Amino acid sequence: MAPAGRAASSGHRVRLREKYLGLGLEGLTDEEVVELLLTLATPLRDCKPMARELLKRFQGLRGVLSAEPGELTQVPGLGPKNILPLRLIRDTAGRFLRDKLVGRDFLKSTREVFDYLYYTLRDRRTEVFQVLYLDVRNGVMAAEEVFQGGIAGSYIDVQVVLRRALALGAARIVCAHNHPSGRPNPSEGDARVTRELVFAAKAVGLRLLDHLIIGENSYHSFSEAGDIRRLEEEYDSFNRRRGPM
Repeated sequence: MAPAGRAASSGHRVRLREKYLGLGLEGLTDEEVVELLLTLATPLRDCKPMARELLKRFQGLRGVLSAEPGELTQVPGLGPKNILPLRLIRDTAGRFLRDKLVGRDFLKSTREVFDYLYYTLRDRRTEVFQVLYLDVRNGVMAAEEVFQGGIAGSYIDVQVVLRRALALGAARIVCAHNHPSGRPNPSEGDARVTRELVFAAKAVGLRLLDHLIIGENSYHSFSEAGDIRRLEEEYDSFNRRRGPM
């Protein structure tokens, strides 16, 4: 016969799962969401105290799901095995948004583009550079992470981006990276990389449609700011002055 405490915990888990199945995620508090995830890989143990401590330590559900494994396992009772559902749910959501985007028209799917980029970049502790590769009809062929950098910036090898675009048969690219500070203001380095991307892309018959910087609930678009068009005109003017090779 199971101990009373164990039986009570089992009954609570069943009720929690039934509540989710009946009401959906909106019917659960953040504590219940984290608790339910923990029960998936924490057998025969009350997960409510751990869920409560996680939310307190990481200041909410978003903080819990974006925390690194080494940070999560500092909470008593958590180890590499039972944090797996917390990591899996975040990574699955990112893949879902990416797969939802691939095949869609970039210019008609700006919400999906921003949702994917914002979700995958906003909580990263270091700068991450992603590229969307588009076909001649602006359909998204692939969305890939190509570089990671230090907290103060990342080194972008433009040739790697272009080689990948050519290998895919892409016609256009959209680049994006995050600012871990949360402020999307472009730096001199961001402007320099954008210029290099525009010039190098045009030199091989490609186009950079935009370079986005993702911040906290905000973003900066080099295209919306008029910089992409200005740089394309600068490239064209330079080539006209230089004349045929």
